[in-house]
Amino acid sequence: MGETVSIGLSRELLWSRITAHGAQSESFLQGQLTQDLALIDEAGGWSLLLRPDSVVLGTCFVRREAKGFSIDVAREIKEVALARLRRFHLRVDCSLEACDIEGGPFVTTDELVDARWPGANEFAAELTPQSYGASFVERTVSFTKGCYTGQELVARLDARGSSVPWRFVRASGPSLKVINRALGSKGPPGPQGVTSAVQRGARIVGLGFAHRSLLVSDALASFGDVEVEAIG
Repeated sequence: MGETVSIGLSRELLWSRITAHGAQSESFLQGQLTQDLALIDEAGGWSLLLRPDSVVLGTCFVRREAKGFSIDVAREIKEVALARLRRFHLRVDCSLEACDIEGGPFVTTDELVDARWPGANEFAAELTPQSYGASFVERTVSFTKGCYTGQELVARLDARGSSVPWRFVRASGPSLKVINRALGSKGPPGPQGVTSAVQRGARIVGLGFAHRSLLVSDALASFGDVEVEAIG
């Protein structure tokens, strides 16, 4: 997976916007997004769109509008996200429309790496929210609102201490090949490796995944010239 990542100093991220307008837009989205929309105002906040099996399709930056809500998603998942919402869009006063927009919550890959925030490349690993770290879950998931699609496994993992085999990490090293070798050095076959990366001087800094057995004290690991940090 990691060897196909395109590394650049400043790759632009593209965004799309899904609008949900209508008298029942809030009640409909409450059943589809992980965040409690009662807490979302015009300034906006992060939420997730999950598959029914609790796998993350992508992050959503949601804002309240006069007619309902706007939902900004990575352009790579626009059609998938719209299809996912329409799957449960039955006899409800809520229109769903999508368009491409200029700009978004993050502008470049560099910003994602610096913020330790997953993007479309990371969600292609098809993991549940807890794999991306406790702070990510805290910012995107409500455990006090009503039911939503994909909730069951997310709630079960939370009740069991959020223990997951694959961890979202930030790693740096002299080359992508060397970093990927380190990330894949422990654990069974799986989504180990770099998913997004940028060049920083003589080093590569990237986001990716490692098995939990790789991490010392569940936080850090070092393999020669490679440093790995679990994103908590």
